[in-house]
Amino acid sequence: MTKPVLIAYVRVSTGRQGRSGLGLEAQRENIARFAAAEGYEVVSEYVEVETGKGADALDRRPKLAAALAEARKIKGTVVVAKLDRLSRDVHFISGLMAHRVPFIVTELGPDVDPFILHLYAALGEKERNLIAARTKAALAVRKAQGVRLGNPEIEKAAKVGRKVVVANADRHAANILPVIRAVQKAGATTLREIADALNARGVQTARGGTWHAMTVKNMLDRASAVV
Repeated sequence: MTKPVLIAYVRVSTGRQGRSGLGLEAQRENIARFAAAEGYEVVSEYVEVETGKGADALDRRPKLAAALAEARKIKGTVVVAKLDRLSRDVHFISGLMAHRVPFIVTELGPDVDPFILHLYAALGEKERNLIAARTKAALAVRKAQGVRLGNPEIEKAAKVGRKVVVANADRHAANILPVIRAVQKAGATTLREIADALNARGVQTARGGTWHAMTVKNMLDRASAVV
């Protein structure tokens, strides 16, 4: 007796996950166990690494489109490990159902009809919206209570980093100021002339670039503040 055939579709959401294999093997194993237990044969597999941001769209899923095409051609069924591997968007799920290609979600079992898939997708979307709303409300309450939000360690590191950047800029200004004074004594009077003289001498800005009138002004302002 010929086994019914499955076209496996596995998906991760970022290029890094795709390169590392994170999540892919778990999906494959899940589908393989399901096929063995339920008497199906997996005849092909499509692996999608979705990097596009924003709302789901089938044109961002060429591998899913190919899986749908093969399923129609051989009268097979597309199988995924979890419903969110198809999408987290109920409208996208509805659009897939319009292709009239049967889907199986292994975590839901082999006998779930399209209406139930819609229902699960809608419930999942509703739950995500509720979680987002509760999180936003909780953060608003904590902020109103004067609780400082954010990761203190990250904020501390950022503060230290800003201090280092400022210190380096002040040090560079102090080192460049005598050069600027020498250029001025040599006859440069405008910011443009000073910039040209510094560039001619091979003196670089703090970021390793060339001088312009505005960068000279900023340097003189910083140097005067440091002094």
